[in-house]
Amino acid sequence: MSIRVVVADDQELVRAGFGMILDAQDDIEVVAEAGDGEEAVAAVRRHTPDVLLLDIRMPVMDGLEAARRVCAQSGCKVVMLTTFDLDEYVYEALYAGASGFLLKDVRRDDLVHAVRVVAAGDSLLAPAVTRRLVADIVRRRRERATADAATPRRLDALTAREVETLRLLARGLSNAEIATTLFVSEHTVKTHVSNVLSKLGLRDRVQAVICAYETGLTTPGSP
Repeated sequence: MSIRVVVADDQELVRAGFGMILDAQDDIEVVAEAGDGEEAVAAVRRHTPDVLLLDIRMPVMDGLEAARRVCAQSGCKVVMLTTFDLDEYVYEALYAGASGFLLKDVRRDDLVHAVRVVAAGDSLLAPAVTRRLVADIVRRRRERATADAATPRRLDALTAREVETLRLLARGLSNAEIATTLFVSEHTVKTHVSNVLSKLGLRDRVQAVICAYETGLTTPGSP
């Protein structure tokens, strides 16, 4: 079964370029294109795609608001597109439920890989730029914010092993790598990850990483 994708960008050439790359894959089908956020939301409702590639800066409705609506109203995975590698809107998009982001100068193979990874239910945590972005923005937000004593207590619902799983997630480790580190099976790791998301009310692994930084469980640059 093909991965159904909607590409949303206000630049026609960018849309067409991404569309051609993805449509050339045997397992991916571009079912619609959109020129602004409002069109993107409508296209998701109409075509029920698996993945939405969504530009952040667009007319009528920006990508951030479109991401909020799509993530709240559907199971479609959202990957944000941006020309800026340090754009605070990306953090907002991830917090709204997007599964990651790509720079618009992404390589052809990385674009295809990202769509496949997100469609499979994972998130874009592996690329170093994603981890750097999340770490940098969360660090700066925490520095500006007033200390909130209630925040660390968010993790009280987790077992010790679930806390350690969350810490390793924040380092960008895959399930297989976490399993090796903790000397448990990959199935056990998947259970721990599911429990972490459920107990903390998080949508996916990206939000789990953000939570780990916000609560101080891990800090930018920590091993």
